Amino acid sequence: MQTTWIRILLLTSLLVLSGCSHQYVMTLTNGTRLSAASKPRLEGNNYYYKDAAGRTVSAASLATDDSSKFKAPPAK
Repeated sequence: MQTTWIRILLLTSLLVLSGCSHQYVMTLTNGTRLSAASKPRLEGNNYYYKDAAGRTVSAASLATDDSSKFKAPPAK
């Protein structure tokens, strides 16, 4: 009788605790889907979110890569 109550208590605890986790799935305009552990937040013009590992991810436009910037053609 006591083991039945313990099993019911464990099962109920498991169900309650599993209902607390959220996972956000974002679909980009190119069709790529990203999983996030937290709700994306807007700061200025960029969204920030935490990935599945808990690391903060920012928009790719914040990356500083000089080689990929647009360069105007030489004037004639």
